[in-house]
Amino acid sequence: MFRSHPGRAILGLAAATALTLSAAACGSESDDTSTGSATVPSASADTGLAGKVPADIKSAGKLVIGTDSTYAPNEFIDTDGKSVVGFDVDLFNAVGQKLGLKTEWQTAKFDSIIPGVGSGKYTVGVSSFTINADRMKEVNMISYFSAGTQWAAKTGSTLSPDDACGKKIAVQTATVQADDIKARSKKCTDAGKAAITIDQYQAQSDATNAVVTGKDEAMLADSPITAYAVKQTAGQLALLGEIYDSAPYGYAVGKTQTEFANVIAEAVTALIADGTYKTILDKWGVTAGAIATPAVNPPA
Repeated sequence: MFRSHPGRAILGLAAATALTLSAAACGSESDDTSTGSATVPSASADTGLAGKVPADIKSAGKLVIGTDSTYAPNEFIDTDGKSVVGFDVDLFNAVGQKLGLKTEWQTAKFDSIIPGVGSGKYTVGVSSFTINADRMKEVNMISYFSAGTQWAAKTGSTLSPDDACGKKIAVQTATVQADDIKARSKKCTDAGKAAITIDQYQAQSDATNAVVTGKDEAMLADSPITAYAVKQTAGQLALLGEIYDSAPYGYAVGKTQTEFANVIAEAVTALIADGTYKTILDKWGVTAGAIATPAVNPPA
């Protein structure tokens, strides 16, 4: 991903939220599944697009989707402890509706999803993946949203993202933010300053909780995720600096599934045209990341 998750009625304190999400999602790569149909705004089926779905996928009748459900408000575990919900879930469920296919969501570790798509374990990876050249070597990616990186720290912190040398910073593993903070730490040591202590977490909810509890001094994540985390902390966390390095999120499908990738792009375009796309983004408060034209493997 770039990477970041929201929107259930959470407990009010970020610490409780983060712990709840983490406990629900960790240790289960495929046990938690949900169609999420109850939360998806209705999207009209498109027989023309459904007719373009590859035969093997059409015969299966469903899309098996790998997602890291610790990334509110994009994808996270609902209050029932098993259903995967969020902005990404609503939007891709609507894609499935356009294509006449059911969706089956399977919780997975973030860094296992793209390999799982490549092996055929998942039909699609939907997990706030930032499109980049390395990922497009392994899978086809279809753009559908744009996000940047945003920092947060305890309210009142004077820490600057541009001068975090010697600080303890939380980040989710295998994200573009993990690469970002490693590069920042190298700049510190190259300048003769103390390295950044980088605490990497499998779940974004754990990274957020580390800042809330004071274990780490700041965190960085995808802009929707950080903004949502701040909102849920009832004043405990505040944003640091500006959003930077905006880039598109992409759905991941197999490298040989270019035809299917194009059909997914057409389905997102249809959702933009009929207003479903905007309805879903508005619901989750992420309208700022809307894009106008989905694309398969856009320049990274």
